[in-house]
Amino acid sequence: MTRKKARPKNITEYISAAPKEAQKKLREMRACIRKSAPGAKESLKWGMPAFSYGRILVTFAAFPHHIGFYPTPSAVRAFAKELSKYVTASASIQFPLEKPLPLSLIRKITAFRVRESVEKDGKWRT
Repeated sequence: MTRKKARPKNITEYISAAPKEAQKKLREMRACIRKSAPGAKESLKWGMPAFSYGRILVTFAAFPHHIGFYPTPSAVRAFAKELSKYVTASASIQFPLEKPLPLSLIRKITAFRVRESVEKDGKWRT
């Protein structure tokens, strides 16, 4: 009988369980997001690393041929021009494993999500 792999309990475990070829990029992605969203809470949402300020800012995940980045539809629309060379969907971006991560773009998108979250959530704070 084969045992099921234990589900990761945090981002560090998620990265350690990812394929070797993706681990370095996942660590780079994590560090980049941390720097762009200081104080954001790290967790796993839907089995993926997530960063949030009350609500989720961004998530990311490893796949066989790419790193998926999920910053919300508004962010994908706001950066459509810069993202034109990547595969995108309404709320997702695929960064190929064989190419360097566009860290400056990831920083800008994350900062956009931080501003968006603070501005929208600020309406409800008293």
